[in-house]
Amino acid sequence: MDFSHSPRSLEYQDRLRAFMDEHVYPAEAAITARRERDEVDPIEAPPEMANLKRVARERELWNLFLPDDEYGAGLSNTDYAPLAEIMGHVIDLAPEATNCSAPDTGNMEVLHLFGTPQQKERWLIPLLEGEIRSNFGMTEPEVASSDPRNLECSIRRDGDHYVVTGTKWWSTGAVSSDTEIAIVMGVTDPDAPPKHRYSMILVPMDAEGVEVIRDLPVFGYRHRGGHAEVAYHDVRVPAANLIAGAGDGYMIAQARLGPGRIHHCMRAIGQAERALALMVDRAKSREAFGRRIADQGVVQDWIAQSRWRIDQARLLVLHAAWLIDTHGNQAARRDVSAIKVVVPQMALWVMDKAIQVHGGMGVCDDTPLAAMWANMRTLRIADGPDEVHTMVVARREIGRNERS
Repeated sequence: MDFSHSPRSLEYQDRLRAFMDEHVYPAEAAITARRERDEVDPIEAPPEMANLKRVARERELWNLFLPDDEYGAGLSNTDYAPLAEIMGHVIDLAPEATNCSAPDTGNMEVLHLFGTPQQKERWLIPLLEGEIRSNFGMTEPEVASSDPRNLECSIRRDGDHYVVTGTKWWSTGAVSSDTEIAIVMGVTDPDAPPKHRYSMILVPMDAEGVEVIRDLPVFGYRHRGGHAEVAYHDVRVPAANLIAGAGDGYMIAQARLGPGRIHHCMRAIGQAERALALMVDRAKSREAFGRRIADQGVVQDWIAQSRWRIDQARLLVLHAAWLIDTHGNQAARRDVSAIKVVVPQMALWVMDKAIQVHGGMGVCDDTPLAAMWANMRTLRIADGPDEVHTMVVARREIGRNERS
C-alpha cells in the first residue's frame, strides 16, 4: 500500500505553496486591513485578484482541477486533492486566483463533459480563461431541494426555444457583475420517471426575465459573488442551450457533484489545518492559572484529537478520490457520501476548539476563525445535507449485507 503522492503532484504542491506564501497570504493581509476600514466590497473581486490570476497563470497554476491536458493541468482527482487542501487555507482568494473556485469548476466540468462545440466556444472557453464567472441554479426556496423530485422550476419547449420559469436560491456567484451565465436545472417532463424528469440549460444572466432578487448572507457574512435568490420569469433561451439531452439533468448532476464534493472536502481539510495551527499558536502564547494554555490537559486533548481527526478525514477523502480515478463516480458514490458527512463535521469540531482557545477573540473578526466556521457550517447542507448522505451510506451497507 503506497500512501505517497505522485512526483507530479508533489511538484505542483511545492509551486502552489510558494505562490501562497509569496502572493496569497500577503494579499489576504492587505484585504483584511481594508475590510477593517470598510473599504472592501465583499461581492466583487478585490483589486489584488487580477495580479494573483496573472501570477498563477505565469506559474502554470491554472485550471488545476480539470483532468484534461488540453484545457486543464491533466491531474487526476488524487493528484489534485492535496492542491485543493493547500488552497483551502485561504478559501476566499486562492481557489479563484487559480481558476479553481466553485461553482465555476463544476460548471466547467459539465460543459467539458456534455457541452456541444458551440456551447464550449461560447461559454466554456471564457470560463477556462477566467474572463467570466458563472452560477448554478438547482436549490429552490419553496421545496425541500434535498429531494430533487420536489423541484418545481420548469423548462418548457416552445418551438426553437425553451421557456424557463421558476425561482432558485443559493445560486452562488449570481450577484457579481462578472457572472454572465447560469446553468439551471428544471423539469422538462413531469410525467417521466423521477431520474428522467429534469434537464439542465444555459441561461445568460442578461436574458430578459432573469431577476436577481437578493443576496443571501451566511450567518451575517457576505461572500464573493453573493448567494442569490434568482427568479426566472418565462425566460426564453434557444433550444441549443440545452445541455446533453432532455431528461439528462439528473445524470449530469451526479457527474458534476462527485468530483466537486472531493474538492469541497479537501478545501475543508485545508481550513481545518489552518484552524489547528491558529489554535496551537494561541495556546503557546497565552497563560492561565500559572501555566501556558498549551500545557493545560484539556487543551492538549483538543490539539491531539484535532490532529488525528484531520488525518483520518484526509485518508477517507484520498481514498474516495482514488476510487473516482480508477472506478468512476458511481463506484465511489458511497465513499463520496461518507466524506461529505465526515469532513465538515470534523472541520467544525476543530474550528470550535480553536475558537474556544482564542476566547473572546475567537468570535470576532480579529482572526479568520468566525468566518471559517460560518462558511463551513453551510457545507453540512450544500451539495446534499448530512442526512441524505448518511442514508446513501446506510442503504449501501444494508444492501451489501443482504446480498452476502
